[in-house]
Amino acid sequence: MASLPSAEPLAAALLPRSLEVLASSQETADTWTLTLAAEGARGFAPGQFNMLYAFGIGEAPISFSGDPADPTRLVHTIRAVGPVTRALCALRVGDSLGARGPFGSAWPVERARGRDAVFVGGGIGIAPLRPAIYRLLAEREAYGRVVVLVGTRRPEDRLFGAELAEWKAAGVIEVHETVDAAGGDWTGDVGVVTTLLPRLGLDGPRSVAFLCGPEVMMRFTAYDLIGAGVDPAEVYVSLERNMKCAVATCGHCQLGGSFVCKDGPVYAYPRVSAQILVREL
Repeated sequence: MASLPSAEPLAAALLPRSLEVLASSQETADTWTLTLAAEGARGFAPGQFNMLYAFGIGEAPISFSGDPADPTRLVHTIRAVGPVTRALCALRVGDSLGARGPFGSAWPVERARGRDAVFVGGGIGIAPLRPAIYRLLAEREAYGRVVVLVGTRRPEDRLFGAELAEWKAAGVIEVHETVDAAGGDWTGDVGVVTTLLPRLGLDGPRSVAFLCGPEVMMRFTAYDLIGAGVDPAEVYVSLERNMKCAVATCGHCQLGGSFVCKDGPVYAYPRVSAQILVREL
């Protein structure tokens, strides 16, 4: 059982700061990206999250999706799936929200230094991966091959399409996209994201993988990567399960002996592989 933090740090961690919305852009029918003024906020590491508070409604854990090297703004990409996230997505420039954080563990991008990095995002999962990709791009020469795989349900659900196209056109990283189902205008790949893996010719022992998306996607992707020779300990996943307090006291996010808000959301796959195979856990 996690030890309780002392009263003073706990009180500080539970007190939200008021941050102004500098920009709001609609990504898809139900997803928005908010850019927040960073004044009074702390820097973050790729993979960490904030608790964002819609005044009078509640708060939700939202991963950072911007560049960790930019101290002037905080970027969060949010899907409207409940009262809190719908309220956050409805905010406009000049509005304010509450923020607590950053919390949680980070993508261990340094593990990929001098090696190949593979990023796999399913659905909105590319958003929490984006800060780690920015970190690698800032020191591109320090890494080997960098591969980004993105899977979404439909072409209209794709996030950051223009940016992905820019990365692909620049040739500094490899970008592959697929959709589960497509209409006549889509000319790219169709199928689940794991169908992209066989064509890559990955050097498994040289690769470090970072996965974010639905848990079923991460399970099958991890299985295929490990089958391709990637060390299981070098496969990292992000879990965002039922986080409420973000300071490991309420117990809502407990996963076995771990608290996702404190020990995660980023885990080495072997640490959580058994738990995420259990339905409804």
